[in-house]
Formats: sequence, structure tokens, C-alpha cells
Amino acid sequence: MSGARQVVLYGRPECHLCDEARAMLLDLIPRAGPIAYREVDIESDDDLLRSHLERIPVIEVDGVVISALVPDRDRISAVLLQSASE
Repeated sequence: MSGARQVVLYGRPECHLCDEARAMLLDLIPRAGPIAYREVDIESDDDLLRSHLERIPVIEVDGVVISALVPDRDRISAVLLQSASE
């Protein structure tokens, strides 16, 4: 998707906060314009596991962390909607 914003959810299996973040993102993304969404299992990479374990879920938009640990729906929505209007 050319020109699409990149949204990445870092998490791990059996993480209820990650499940909540995923559901929230999947609800918000359709309203936010072209977005390429992907999920990364931090257990697949030792460096990610070390750096993100105590912070998941971590949400990045275009390489910038916009949320860690407890997703703030209002802030995430504002960032995604702002991205759509640019």
C-alpha cells in the first residue's frame, strides 16, 4: 500500500492487554484512511522480548511509539485520525 501509514502492534500470545489493543486498533483503523497494519510477536526476537516485555502492548505509528502498556483510546484515535487528514 503506497502512502499508507504503518501501524505496528507489538505483543505476545495470551496477553489480555494485547487482545484489547488489537480490538481497539481494528475498530479505529477503518476510520483512519490507508493504513498498513501488522502485529509482531515479541517472543520471536530476543531483543524485542528484552525491550518490550514490561511495556506490551506497544503501538507504533510510522516507527514512533504512541502507546505502551495501557492503550489510551483517545490518544491513539487522535493520532490515527490526524494521520488521515495529513
